[in-house]
Amino acid sequence: MKIDSAVKSLGGPQAGETKPRQQAGTGPAPAAGGDKVQLSSLSSSLQKAETAIANAPVVDRARVDEIRQAISEGRFKIDAGRIADGLIDSVRQMLNENPGHS
Repeated sequence: MKIDSAVKSLGGPQAGETKPRQQAGTGPAPAAGGDKVQLSSLSSSLQKAETAIANAPVVDRARVDEIRQAISEGRFKIDAGRIADGLIDSVRQMLNENPGHS
């Protein structure tokens, strides 16, 4: 038996041929009726994280370079009170966004 004739008789693709791709949206139609999908709380948390990342500000390279230069020259002053206030504000904001986790 020849391999070529076996492939032809089985209806498989021959050398150099490819199967046609199924077009998007041409698959089986979803069942009409009461089908429901429920996402876990983890999925919801991941969606919130993705949104937060997408809305995160872009790093200002010029400002970073300016601060780096000030540190290397000894001109950079650290304001501990301002840092503490910022941390407290961040925690308050997180608690307000997730009131059930306090």
